[in-house]
Amino acid sequence: MGSYRMCMCFTRKFRVTEAEPPRDVKEVFNKYAEGGTHMTAEQLQRFLLEFQADGGVGGGAAASDAERIVEQVLQKRHHIAKLISRRTLTLDDFHHYLFSPDLNPPIRDQVHQDMTAPLSHYYIYTGHNSYLTGNQLSSDCSDVPIIKALKRGVRVVELDIWPNSTKDNVHVLHGRTLTTPVELIKCLKSIREHAFSESPYPVIITLEDHLTPDLQAKVAQMLIETFGEMLFYPESDCLKELPSPEELKYRIIISTKPPKEYRKAKTANEKEHDSHKSEEDLWGKEPSELTEEHENDDTSDSDSSEDNSHSNRGSFSSGEHEYKRLITIHAGKPKGGLKEALKVELDKVRRLSLSEQALEKAAESHGTDVVRFTQKNILRVYPKGTRFNSSNYKPLIGWMHGAQMVAFNMQGYGRSLWLMHGMFRANGGCGYVKKPDFIMNESDNQIFDPKAKLPVKKTLKVKVYMGDGWHLDFKQTHFDLYSPPDFYTRVGIAGVPADEIMKKTKKKEDDWTPVWEEEFTFPLRVPELALLRVEVHEYDMSEKDDFGGQTCLPVSELRQGICAVPLFDRKGTKYNSVRLLMQFEFI
Repeated sequence: MGSYRMCMCFTRKFRVTEAEPPRDVKEVFNKYAEGGTHMTAEQLQRFLLEFQADGGVGGGAAASDAERIVEQVLQKRHHIAKLISRRTLTLDDFHHYLFSPDLNPPIRDQVHQDMTAPLSHYYIYTGHNSYLTGNQLSSDCSDVPIIKALKRGVRVVELDIWPNSTKDNVHVLHGRTLTTPVELIKCLKSIREHAFSESPYPVIITLEDHLTPDLQAKVAQMLIETFGEMLFYPESDCLKELPSPEELKYRIIISTKPPKEYRKAKTANEKEHDSHKSEEDLWGKEPSELTEEHENDDTSDSDSSEDNSHSNRGSFSSGEHEYKRLITIHAGKPKGGLKEALKVELDKVRRLSLSEQALEKAAESHGTDVVRFTQKNILRVYPKGTRFNSSNYKPLIGWMHGAQMVAFNMQGYGRSLWLMHGMFRANGGCGYVKKPDFIMNESDNQIFDPKAKLPVKKTLKVKVYMGDGWHLDFKQTHFDLYSPPDFYTRVGIAGVPADEIMKKTKKKEDDWTPVWEEEFTFPLRVPELALLRVEVHEYDMSEKDDFGGQTCLPVSELRQGICAVPLFDRKGTKYNSVRLLMQFEFI
């Protein structure tokens, strides 16, 4: 009898096994299906009303909602047409429903806040140097980033306007840098075209004006011709109170310094600043690590009247009058110190701009004055001038003090920008989020003091069950060449300093569909300003952990119960399939 020699070669297969429903999902199914193997639409409706607390996507689960969900799941999973008599869900169908972000999202996608209060009562989604395609010093100026921002729901677009080289037309560029210009008219036409593609609420154009009076007159003409009836401006010279987002639906508003504060424009293309800043970590530092170096403020964004005084304050031409008439929100910083700048005037509203460091200093010494100022007036905060690489700062300090326009480099990247994206997922992503009532409280002894120690108001319990979708959105070898990935989830809170914390799950080795089933508790002092931060990373022993997705969600908007949480890439673009199954509960 001959002997056989066998040669066996082992290769590691990247087999993706579908994870079974977590224990909680099985128990809930069992309870509401009353021990049966199928769940009816009526039983699903009871689950939506009782367990999911807010009653499904629409906020009140009607029988028709439950029937629609059953129909959609059967259609998607089994391609069963409406005519088929089977109208029930199996455990796997139920799990599929819970794990589908389009059917079971973590927050509502409708506008649900009161939109009839003055503009100053809202946080407004605000861009900084909205026309830049990349860094602050040498990137191209274009209307493309403006269009992208508007499509994301941004409502405040900033344009720096300068005379062209022959002084007979208007260019948009970052002054005193090597950025290549784009014509103002091109930017205005793109704004007109895309302003309301994502949201019907007003778009505010903040102009950083470096023009001569004749070019200001030309801009007035451009604005009127481009926007026509869309352009809103007040009858009187100054508004006593700002109109509401509801009143200003589908309107364009201009905000800038009135022309008397014109300063002779310096040539725009001066020498590029020398930048030896090291690039930040690919997805940015932790927001808590973003410390400030207190160098001089970047004056290009400021409203200082001292450096915008016009030597020839004689009579205005009709063109200048026209330009001034189109300004709805007047910008400008009164002469004198901060106390003077934060003065609330009875008969007029205005906009004040402070750099991120100026706000920090103001918050330190005049915190409640800043809050009082923002109850009626507009405060715009902008990135310090040394952020050449278009990075961003912590937005929370601005929001805590009632600043409506926390201006961000939307073309940037990193964790601070994720927080901005998260904040403005609130209120249906319309770009206006109503400030909490306590920030609007006007009685003297009740003005919100951001430095005060506050008691815990609410506790959020978060359960991270499992994740899926990486095998569809990433190449098999993206994370590891020879084995499936080792994912872990970081989950925590961005908010007032006392609420900020990050925690993480254990890593799940060699698994494309990791199951963690871990629970975290977050006591919150100011839940109204809290954002839930979620990041997935892939553990790498030899080098930096890989990035596997992130999202940021406003805590005040979270739907209680089990939800499918879609994840986004570093730039804030949603992955097609990557998602987490999570549960939220307020205790």
